Amino acid sequence: MKYSLISVICCFYYLSTLTAGFYLPGVAPSTYGKNDNVPLLVNHITPSSKYENTDSKTFVYSYDYYFPRFHFCQPEGGPKKQSESLGSIIFGDRIFNSPFQINMLVNKTCEKLCTATYSKTDAIFVNRNIRAGFQHNWLIDGLPVARDMFDKKTSTEFYGAGFPIGSVDDSVSHLSNHYELIIEYHQRGENEYRVVGATVNPYSIERTEQDFSCDVADVNAVRLDQSKDTDVVFSYSVVFVPSSTAWATRWDKYLHVYDPKIQWFSLVNFSIIVILLSLIMSHILLKTLRNDIQRYNEVNLDEDIIDEMGWKLVHGDVFRSPKNRMLLSVFVGSGIQIFLMTLVTIFFALLGLLSPSNRGSLGTVMFLLFAVFGSIGSFASAYLYKFFNGDNWKLNMILSPLVVPGALFVCFVLLNFFLIFVHSSGAVPVGTMFAIIFIWFLVNVPLSVAGSLFAYKRPAMKLPVKVNQIPRQIPKQPWYLRTLPLALIAGIFPFGSIAIEMYFIYNSLWFNRIYYMFGFLFFCFILMIVTTVLVTILLIYYTLCNENYKWHWKSFFIGGGVAVYIFIHSILLSRFKLGGFSSFVLYFGYSSIISLLVGIVCGTVGFLGSLLFVLRIYDAIKID
Repeated sequence: MKYSLISVICCFYYLSTLTAGFYLPGVAPSTYGKNDNVPLLVNHITPSSKYENTDSKTFVYSYDYYFPRFHFCQPEGGPKKQSESLGSIIFGDRIFNSPFQINMLVNKTCEKLCTATYSKTDAIFVNRNIRAGFQHNWLIDGLPVARDMFDKKTSTEFYGAGFPIGSVDDSVSHLSNHYELIIEYHQRGENEYRVVGATVNPYSIERTEQDFSCDVADVNAVRLDQSKDTDVVFSYSVVFVPSSTAWATRWDKYLHVYDPKIQWFSLVNFSIIVILLSLIMSHILLKTLRNDIQRYNEVNLDEDIIDEMGWKLVHGDVFRSPKNRMLLSVFVGSGIQIFLMTLVTIFFALLGLLSPSNRGSLGTVMFLLFAVFGSIGSFASAYLYKFFNGDNWKLNMILSPLVVPGALFVCFVLLNFFLIFVHSSGAVPVGTMFAIIFIWFLVNVPLSVAGSLFAYKRPAMKLPVKVNQIPRQIPKQPWYLRTLPLALIAGIFPFGSIAIEMYFIYNSLWFNRIYYMFGFLFFCFILMIVTTVLVTILLIYYTLCNENYKWHWKSFFIGGGVAVYIFIHSILLSRFKLGGFSSFVLYFGYSSIISLLVGIVCGTVGFLGSLLFVLRIYDAIKID
């Protein structure tokens, strides 16, 4: 068992490394000739990791590159927005052209861009964002313009996407106004070149138009005066460097694994926990339950054996329909929908089909898969509602594609108002909102209706035992078998399997880091699901042994207990250093949504595992 587990883990890691240079079919490389124009595109201004800027408040929203208060140089004729995918827009990308003139193999030493004047209020705004660690996000041939970085923990060099808009020296903010671009190219043939890397060295040089120079040695840095207007001259240099890196592997420099030892420790540690839980469950199923069932089938039910019966006594009530069966059915259907979307998306990403070279592909695929899997979710919801003897099937058909997605959309719109209030580039345009609604009603709703109708035409699941007409009285339950304590106990185990990856996912979401460790994520996701099912079944077994037959909602909340720990984890990650009320609302709002979605998924798999467990054990006993 030990060696097989290590083999599986190594297999997933090997797959994740193999797919680092794999590209989505249809994404073709760009080949340039000498003097050909190489466009430099600018993306939003984003906050950097709070762990790199522990002395200042952290902001979690971004700005358009051409937000007026930054006064960055604009191209002739004004900035033009570039076409973007749905996922790219939802995740905040706002890409424009730039005034930089770059031609293949043409080096430039000191090219002036423009002169900008910063007012007192604009100086305060920019200085604040320099201290908060906001950074540029430029693109050259689809590659992020990066910084050369060194990871002390792994002693490896890599490219860190983006670079700061300025620096802080002795508590004084300095705006970077000269950019030294180093572009790596690979020659494929005669007059055929491809861009395989792009880095930048930003400098802050105090100068005037009359005394224009790009000499970075022994010069004063730019300081935006907050008591008067300040003129800043922007410039750039370009250096082309030949490289042996092939185009297909150019992303390898950007895809860096942070703290790999911690990730391996997490995987191995919670793999052992899953094995231990499996052994416990095997003991229950193969020994305890088998003995219980054998003894129960041999005795006379008329005898006074109440103290020995446990879970067997509630056979006439265990399949009684739960309260709010409509809502439970809808939640389970939506949980299946989200689970399938997550599983397939991570699997596609693991195979390299959602490459970072195709910006927004991950978000677009997630949205489309969520819409398509609405048919399966609605089928499950309708079939479960029918199993609960529900009679208002039309209402179930309407609510299944609307309750959870509708609640998500309302929260999304409310948080979008806060993004608009702070002039963030992450605010989703009205046109995109209508596009989301249109796609939803065009794709998801018809598929959901078809799934519901198909479910109602199928015969209902047959119960292994009859349900008594009069409900049995439930004995007083000990405090540790109540729903809340059980959910808190159960949530620790699946959270442990996903905690490390949640750290990296949050850094990717909020601080524009490239996340690509889908091999780790896929294995952690499977661990979380298996752990949730095992723990939920175990606790439901003890609940039934205590003659409590109301297991339906209990199993859902026990499985979803992981959501509490994911939310607490997000609070601890923020270190309570969020800058401003809007950052607070956005961070905790989106963290709450993520936690609830994970809770719905884990609650669903916990419920389904418990349902199969209950059906199996009561099908194995004889009822006179």
